[in-house]
Amino acid sequence: MTEIEILKDLVKFNTIKDKDNKKIINYIEKYLKDLKFKTVYKNKILIMKNKEECAITFIGHSDTVEITNGWKTDPLTLTKKDNKLYGLGTCDMKGGIACFLKAIQDFDLDALNKGIQIIITYDEEIGFNGILDVLKYNKKYNILKSNLYIIGEPTNNKYLTGCKGLYAIELFTKGIKVHSSTPNKGKSAISLMIKVINELQLSYENKIKLNKYDCYEVPFTTMNIGLLNGGSAKNSVAQDCYSYIDFRVADSMHIKMLQNKLDKLCKKYPDFSYKEEENIKPFYNEIDYIKESGTAGFMTEASFVEGNRIILGPGPVTAHEINEYVTIERLDKAVKQYKELIKINCCK
Repeated sequence: MTEIEILKDLVKFNTIKDKDNKKIINYIEKYLKDLKFKTVYKNKILIMKNKEECAITFIGHSDTVEITNGWKTDPLTLTKKDNKLYGLGTCDMKGGIACFLKAIQDFDLDALNKGIQIIITYDEEIGFNGILDVLKYNKKYNILKSNLYIIGEPTNNKYLTGCKGLYAIELFTKGIKVHSSTPNKGKSAISLMIKVINELQLSYENKIKLNKYDCYEVPFTTMNIGLLNGGSAKNSVAQDCYSYIDFRVADSMHIKMLQNKLDKLCKKYPDFSYKEEENIKPFYNEIDYIKESGTAGFMTEASFVEGNRIILGPGPVTAHEINEYVTIERLDKAVKQYKELIKINCCK
């Protein structure tokens, strides 16, 4: 089969919120079994390999985003127009899966010195529960021990060997609700939240933001106040306030610095508390045979595994867009790139 034929089959499965998860897992399992791969684990995730010792692991998520208005073709039917292939998931990331399945098919797998492992996950678009399942089952099946992990997300065929981390927190403040005409009788949760955020932001700007990391497009840890909600009426002192802040972290040390500051703020302000929503470390690999690479500006499953990681897939990057597509040339290039990585890692 060609990568286009494989992609055509994959696009047919409606994997929005993992609806046809079982069907697409069965399809990929049969494809790999025909190539003499053995199933290590199968549920909502699929883990298969062709040898006991695997030098390379391909990781791909089967789920897609939802269909939105504006599609000019059937999103669940691969449609060719000129050199473009339209369909839901063609870019993110059934295109990448199709390419690494094709790349594997082109090898005499018995002649390889080391094996290949395939991991297909679910729920990447919403909660990363698929890759978290992989981490859980790793303790039993010892599956995360490859020399290299390739995540087939769309990169327009550029090698990405690093990604910032994500430290996301929820902030809570408590007050005493009274009428706004007598604010001295109460305590404003909003006023306290403003104090907390100001102190946190000042610490971030003076101790964290000043550190530069040229390997990233935005060369420093960023801070974003995404949500701020408080109060119940315009003529009342706010009893509660909530904020959500995320830091795209360039250095793991910054997470510890933020935690220390937040703990100090909790001691200083008894009516303040926080909860960690995400704590994902950054990574950056220098791989000697990759001569030119960049870093990802988006979170992927690469951030959940350890060791050498490459984010690499076909393009252009039309992920989460209406009329999502990849080009035939980029698919072909991705197959060649994956085959070269297999040669380097599995033919030694």
